[in-house]
Amino acid sequence: MFTMSEADVINCTISHEIHQYLFSCVYILVLLVGVPSNLYSLYHAALQLKQKNELGVYLMNLTVSDLLYLASLPLWLQYIFQDDDWRHREWLCQLCGFLLYENIYISIGFLCCISLDRYLAVVHPLRFTSLRSMNAAWLVSGIIWLKEIAVGVVFFRHKELSKDRKNQSVCFEHYPMQPWEYPVNYYRFTIGFMFPLAILSISYLCVLRAVGRSAGTQPVQKIRIRQLVSSTILIFLVCFSPYHVFLLVRTLLERDCSFIAGIFNYYHLSLLLTTLNCVADPALYCFVSESARRGLYRAIIRPFARVLCCCCRRGNSSPANPATDSHEVATDENNV
Repeated sequence: MFTMSEADVINCTISHEIHQYLFSCVYILVLLVGVPSNLYSLYHAALQLKQKNELGVYLMNLTVSDLLYLASLPLWLQYIFQDDDWRHREWLCQLCGFLLYENIYISIGFLCCISLDRYLAVVHPLRFTSLRSMNAAWLVSGIIWLKEIAVGVVFFRHKELSKDRKNQSVCFEHYPMQPWEYPVNYYRFTIGFMFPLAILSISYLCVLRAVGRSAGTQPVQKIRIRQLVSSTILIFLVCFSPYHVFLLVRTLLERDCSFIAGIFNYYHLSLLLTTLNCVADPALYCFVSESARRGLYRAIIRPFARVLCCCCRRGNSSPANPATDSHEVATDENNV
């Protein structure tokens, strides 16, 4: 148990209905898909490390970050099912919040590393070889982790549990924002989002141009390189851009409860999109290793596709054509 002063009470009363319905469904889906796919990705990252592929270092760190965040989702689910009332110790709230933001910015960091690594491999294949070594990859990975851990210390210095007007303990939500959050949010937007966006965009355009001009690269390799760099920037834009846009809007304009009530659902929807990063990241392995692509399809995608097909058949009043369905599955396997 813990005690709070009047200053710790949230000033604005906000409806959390979006958490009860949408968040719980998405979190459960992310757990069901994200845990097995990331564990499988971790195995293939280890294979890349055995082959002395520096790309495997970045992919492994990305997967570890996703798994750490996925480990916190059961506590967030319990928090949601208890009507946004945190009933654990405050340090657990701080840890879960830290893992949430750690996953966002460590994922962004390693997506940048993957893009830069492909840029150096494609645009400058004979230069900067020392930057594409295993030692350099581990050093860069360590710097990214240490940077985010140092930023995370900020959260552990402040109280992250607040009381709402219903006397419930709210975790990692301040309405309105606390004064110490403003500089942190500006740092997140500029260094954590805009700077990586510039790196991703420039490396993406340079890689596409270099691949298009290359006469020695096989067509299959060109396609795989394009898919890898396109996937990194797509994951970045879909999962992280909306959140940082609304984060900046809140930081600049949030002054009263009416504004907070109007933006609350949009802001939390954008935060929910960052969770999908845990499901999207394993797809990157499909463009690094052919065996990883086949294995991920057989272990994760095909079983879920079969479950969905069964659900659709049961919901359909007209009988399905089993011959056609089996033909489609056989065709998919041949295309893998």
